[in-house]
This record gives sequence, C-alpha cells and structure tokens, in this order.
Amino acid sequence: MKQDIMREITPLTQSDCFTLFSRVKKKFDFPLHYHEEYELNLILNAPGAKRIVGDHIEVIDEVELVLVGPNLYHAWFTHKCESEQITELTIQFHKDLFEDRLLRRNQLSFIKTMFDKAQRGILFSRETIERLLPRLLQLEQKNGFDSVLELLSILHDLSTSRNMRTLSDSSSDNEQFNYNSRRIEKVFEYMNANYSRPISLTEVAKVANMPEASFSRFIKKRIGSTFIDSLNEIRLGHATRMLIDTTHNVAEVAYKCGFNNISNFNRTFKKRKGCTPKEFRGNFSGNRIFI
Repeated sequence: MKQDIMREITPLTQSDCFTLFSRVKKKFDFPLHYHEEYELNLILNAPGAKRIVGDHIEVIDEVELVLVGPNLYHAWFTHKCESEQITELTIQFHKDLFEDRLLRRNQLSFIKTMFDKAQRGILFSRETIERLLPRLLQLEQKNGFDSVLELLSILHDLSTSRNMRTLSDSSSDNEQFNYNSRRIEKVFEYMNANYSRPISLTEVAKVANMPEASFSRFIKKRIGSTFIDSLNEIRLGHATRMLIDTTHNVAEVAYKCGFNNISNFNRTFKKRKGCTPKEFRGNFSGNRIFI
C-alpha cells in the first residue's frame, strides 16, 4: 500500500511560519498522502466521512479536530457523508517552527509532549473543539506576529486539553520516510533553490559528493523515489503555490517552475495531484493565507 501514498510538497516555504486554508465543499478529493509539515485539520458538518491516519481508519462525526505529525500518512474520504456544506480549515506549519531547545523549557513541555504524540496523530475531544472553535475560525482574520502568537496559544491550549486520543498504533518513523540526513537536506536545498531552471543528475550528484550511480541508488533508498520524481515533486509544490497565490496562467506557472513542456506539466500534475492544474485552481478557490 505504501507505494501508492503520495508525498506532498506543500506550498509552505522556509520564509513562512504557517499557512491556513479554509473552504466549504461537497466532497473530500485529496488522496492518501504525507508531508514534512505538521497539520492541524478542523472539519465541520461531515458526519459519515472516513479518516485514515497511519494504520487507523475511522468514520467521523460532524465535527473533529486532528493534529498530524510530519511524514505520517493521512487523508479524509467522502465515504457515507452526504453533506453539501463540509467546512474544512487546515493549518500547516514547519516541524522546526518551534526549536527543540525552546520546547524543552518547562512552560512549553506540554506542547513538546503533544508534538511527540502527533507522530501517531491526535484526535481532540468534542469539548476541546467547542471551546477553541471561535479562535480557530478567527485565526485567518489575524495577521503577522499576532497570528503566530495566537497559533502558539491555541497549540498550548490543545496540549493541556483533556481526553485527546492517539490514533495510529505505529508512528511515521520508518526507513521509507526517514530521509533527514544532512546529505539529503543539502540536495533538497539545492533543488529548491534552482527548481526554475534545468537541473541534471550530474550536478545534483556533485552537491551530494557522490558518483551518479551511487547517488541514484541512495536517493531511491532514502526517500523511496527517483531523482527526477523528487525534482518534479519540488516543482509541483511551487506550482501549487503559484496556482493558489497568483493569477499566472497555467503555461506561465509551468515554465516558471522548470517545466519546459506544458503537456508534460499537465500530465505530471494530474498523475501526482489527481486533477489538472486548472481543476486544482478551481478546487482551491477557498481562502488561503501565508504567514
């Protein structure tokens, strides 16, 4: 099953603290996936939908709030939900937004414990959701430093809440998803900085200080995908942000993100995202902010 799980490169950049996306929709249509960032997902008015987090599968009530840790696969599916007004609010933030040394301070120890539990996914109680719902919904009205402080405050209140439930029996800590070596980080930093132009296997292998053949085997073993697939995922991550954040047409987005062939861009996008770039832009016509 794991080879069918999509590794998502989110539109969140290193310059952002977090992103918040809200929309009202009739169905869940994003495939089973995982990503590097933490994700806090609030869902309202979706009784009968199905949630998968790691090895845990459950039909949900009309309201739920889940925190998913880095590289833990997850998705929501329409299943038996018949609601025409599903509300979804998703907050994604970097796993290093709050440095480990900061989280070890006494006042933040509850947040650290919660982040550790999030490696298996956390479902918060109905009482907690009802108490924090107004603040979660108002978070997109804030901006700049105030929004970061409010997110930290919400995370603290979640971390001290009662009756939270861990979902998956196993965490995301497995070889396929565990690719945080310095060599891999350097390669991904290089590809992220140069995604808009042609990048060859030869030059990336030099960044890793490895022969090409050895590097190809190394990256496939460490992250479960080839160099080209990894580069395309990075480009698609930037493309999704441009589709959400700009008015560039699809061809402009393709060329700005390093795809020199519009047909190849459309084909690659649909294969990885399950829809065309145009459909993706339409699906993401909700409210998205980057802080």
